[in-house]
Amino acid sequence: MFSNSLIELDRAHLIHPVASYRGHENLGVRVLTSAFGATVTDANGKQLIDGFAGLWCVNAGYGHDSIVEAAAKQMRELPYATAYFGLGSEPAIRLASELADRAPGDLNHVYFTLGGSDAVDSTIRFIRYYWNARGRPGKDQFISIEQGYHGSSTVGAGLTALPAFHAGFGLPFDWQHKIPSHYAYRNPVGTEPEAIIAASIAALKQKIEELGGAERVAAFYAEPIQGSGGVLVPPKGWMKAMRAVCRELDILFVADEVITGFGRTGPLFACSEDDIVPDLLTVAKGLTSGYVPMGALFMSEHVYQTIADGAGTSAVGHGYTYSAHPVSAAVGLEVLRLYEDGLLENGRRAGARLMAGLESLKDHPLVGDVRGRGMLAAIELVVDKERKTPLPAAAEPARRIFDRAWNNGLVIRAFANGVLGYAPPLCCTEAEIDAIVERTRRTLDETLADNDIRRALVA
Repeated sequence: MFSNSLIELDRAHLIHPVASYRGHENLGVRVLTSAFGATVTDANGKQLIDGFAGLWCVNAGYGHDSIVEAAAKQMRELPYATAYFGLGSEPAIRLASELADRAPGDLNHVYFTLGGSDAVDSTIRFIRYYWNARGRPGKDQFISIEQGYHGSSTVGAGLTALPAFHAGFGLPFDWQHKIPSHYAYRNPVGTEPEAIIAASIAALKQKIEELGGAERVAAFYAEPIQGSGGVLVPPKGWMKAMRAVCRELDILFVADEVITGFGRTGPLFACSEDDIVPDLLTVAKGLTSGYVPMGALFMSEHVYQTIADGAGTSAVGHGYTYSAHPVSAAVGLEVLRLYEDGLLENGRRAGARLMAGLESLKDHPLVGDVRGRGMLAAIELVVDKERKTPLPAAAEPARRIFDRAWNNGLVIRAFANGVLGYAPPLCCTEAEIDAIVERTRRTLDETLADNDIRRALVA
């Protein structure tokens, strides 16, 4: 009765993100009731390994009492403090300092947001302010990458390059432009790293020229790994090469680490692996391990100083009511402590085991590609390995494979194009990683038995 009543209330009132409203009304909600470690439990008592850490975000895992206590203590002492009017709170100040100490290079200044989408949105506003302060208002064109994801805010969704985020919304805007992804498995230039990097450099330079030259281009956005586009991992050196082009042409380089930050690929920041220091960097998700909402953007020294000098004694007119929220900041500080107290190291070990386990599935008839870095991975399914033919749309891979994995006790991200995404909590044990791989194989075997899949394989 509890479950059924919630299903009806959900169907009647709760709008779910990135969902078919009619489809969801028909299927109904799956209600989660509790979680601990890497395991979630639904309203029927079914336990599942969360192979996707909620939405790439519960990096520390569920049920850390110390995080709960940090939030409760802060709520008792000071549940809210505005950062307007020159006011502040100790947790927010300390978190900004700790993050700046650990960020790559001179990313010394931190602006807190509620999540990743408004962190990206904030970069756009600050970048426009930056170029106006430099007396170059004509640099007003923005470039991102096909299959990239930069949130679903009004302007950030235009930088996102996934069709569902544009259709019906009047996006992208005419100042938002794309270049092809590095997508190694399906790149027209092949799989060789040097060729992919050269093609991306050429595409970026060509797009800049099409827009009237570097004097028109404000910024370029890139994820260290394209998450929602299908966990697309660039070849080693790709980020560094694209960063170099932007530096050469005086174009701001924005690294979007909303997904990759805080141990997802190994270290706190994936940019440190890529050996780059962007002009701006966005984070969210793992910042608080999803326990409370919070995001942030880091500004390099020259961006901050230019904006500050440009404003002079005037206010920079950008702010959120909940920016630098003390409870979220207190959680962020405790989560950071847990990362450095063993979770990052466990995540590195677990990530190596996850990648090895998924690689072992390459012999499966449906597995065309396995890719990833650390605890961020994907399998791409095909019905013809030679031709890399995707699963037929009629097979409804997003729905059918998600349901089948769920029935097998595993939560994964099943994309509509037949890509399976993995982003387990960093706390996973060896047994849990092995179970993720075993339950994936079982799910693939059951999918292989579907008549429409078998017909496509024979064809």
